[in-house]
Amino acid sequence: MSILVLANAAMMLLFAMFMGLDALLFPATRKEFFEAFLMLGALGGALVLLSWRSVPALSRNQAFLITSTIWLGAGVYGALPLFLWQISPVDAVFESFSGLTTTGATVLSGLEDTPKGILMWRALLQALGGVGFIVTGMALLPFLRTGGMQLFRTESSDTEDKMLTSVPRFAGATLLVYLGLILLCGLVYHLGGMGGFDAVTHALTTLSTGGFSNYDASFGHFESRFLQWACVLFMLLGGLPFAWYIKATQRGPLRSEQVVFLLKTLALVIGGLAIWLMLSTGRAPEDALRTVAFNVISVVTTTGYATEDFLQWGPFAAAVFFFLIAIGGCTGSTAGGVKAMRWIILFRALSIGIRQIRAPHRVIRLRYEGRVVPDDVQLGVAAFFAFFLLSVGVLAAALALCGLDFQTALSGALTALANVGPGVGDVIGPAGNFAPLDPLSKLLLAFGMYVGRLEMFTVYVLFSVKFWRAF
Repeated sequence: MSILVLANAAMMLLFAMFMGLDALLFPATRKEFFEAFLMLGALGGALVLLSWRSVPALSRNQAFLITSTIWLGAGVYGALPLFLWQISPVDAVFESFSGLTTTGATVLSGLEDTPKGILMWRALLQALGGVGFIVTGMALLPFLRTGGMQLFRTESSDTEDKMLTSVPRFAGATLLVYLGLILLCGLVYHLGGMGGFDAVTHALTTLSTGGFSNYDASFGHFESRFLQWACVLFMLLGGLPFAWYIKATQRGPLRSEQVVFLLKTLALVIGGLAIWLMLSTGRAPEDALRTVAFNVISVVTTTGYATEDFLQWGPFAAAVFFFLIAIGGCTGSTAGGVKAMRWIILFRALSIGIRQIRAPHRVIRLRYEGRVVPDDVQLGVAAFFAFFLLSVGVLAAALALCGLDFQTALSGALTALANVGPGVGDVIGPAGNFAPLDPLSKLLLAFGMYVGRLEMFTVYVLFSVKFWRAF
């Protein structure tokens, strides 16, 4: 399959280009990044020359295979300069997959003393993954009919301009919006007191909802109220569908049920937790509201920044944050997780099921954005939830077999598959990191991040015998 080789070669060349840029900008790690640039550039260039020919139209199965392999390969390519720097192969792979999938879990500590070239590479991995998975989802996930991008296209199809139904045009428009928001975020951060380097890297990891910071204290390093509120705003913008912004520039209708659902959910949780925090700890209203808003939005949008250890707020708060991990942002955003659109479909399906118990002969159609949701999509949503829970259970069991305690294993599996970052517990909670875990646990979690970011079915379909018979 020359097209498979060509696609992976193109990804190698893309990564080599950014490695070369990093080598030029940061002398302290120039050797490592230049070596990685030469290796990937030479291999990618050779593969392009060997496989270059007219590219045939892709079948659905080929598209799934290419998508799964290029993102798997990208995680390995991204690990190369990290390995050449000073960390073990397993840690380099974990950090790379965490960055590329915008999970934000890290095995690094002493970030304040880490070379700027490494910190920038981590931020670039998240920036590339953030926009890359939006376009991947727009192109591929409708075929899986799991209520993700398939309904997202339906939501976006009422625009007069067909920007959102053409993948190349959508990708270009998304990239422009993405870069514009990153530039705006970086400018706001800089005006708020961040240095130039911190402003750039944190803008890249905020809009990508990735959450890699340059400090062990995460965003809590910046004690500025202005910066924390600004981060709240831009994390939220990263968790909203980019098609929403594109339609706004085209003066299209801004109706979006998933946006309304997400905002209402956030308002309810933030308001309730802020009141609870004020009453239980005596915090000032603004401090409680800002702290809760920051950490709740960070978890729900799967950014993973933290300003403090919210597990210290008590068992009630810890339980709330555990369930928030699974919510996710909007479909068509840089956020991971289950996604707001699927929760809407699930709740409406449950409501219809209860109503039909009372009136068995009544026909009730499930609607989203005023349109009837096809039965196969509803079935796909149910299958997604089933596979998500099954995946969490299997991964948690595997982590427990590696020797992790129940809390760490379960929250680690959930945070990896939902691409959130910090888990629950003393080891991988917001005050810790993933460095103490054994190598096998780290590899399992890296695979979980990869599977979760590709919304599971894109990877799981490769394990079907019928899939391979089609070739």
